[in-house]
Amino acid sequence: MANWRDGTGTLHIGAARIPLEVAASYGARTRGLLGRDGIDGALLLTPAASVHTFRMRFAIDVAYLDRNLRVLAVVTMPPGRLGLPRLRSRHILEAAAGAMAGWGLRPGTAVKVDVPGRLTRD
Repeated sequence: MANWRDGTGTLHIGAARIPLEVAASYGARTRGLLGRDGIDGALLLTPAASVHTFRMRFAIDVAYLDRNLRVLAVVTMPPGRLGLPRLRSRHILEAAAGAMAGWGLRPGTAVKVDVPGRLTRD
């Protein structure tokens, strides 16, 4: 999907509705979750194929998504780690460690993102 913009929205995973922040600009993607003590909901980095947790204060779940917002892989990363790039990954979801399991997010799951001015299909 082209023309993503920084902002907020809703992540739809099955019946779950999760608050979402979108980081589409270089500055927002670079900043990510740095300097925070946690996150309520999820952060979508786009475009992105890998992440790191250097200088982060808490462990995170990371879901690698393809261009159709289908989950390729889900991993939990403690602070101070470098994630390997994932082939075919175009977007990355980040959330507090353990959150994605609670949402039922796993490889093969298709997610939907609802942000002002755009609704992706599942």
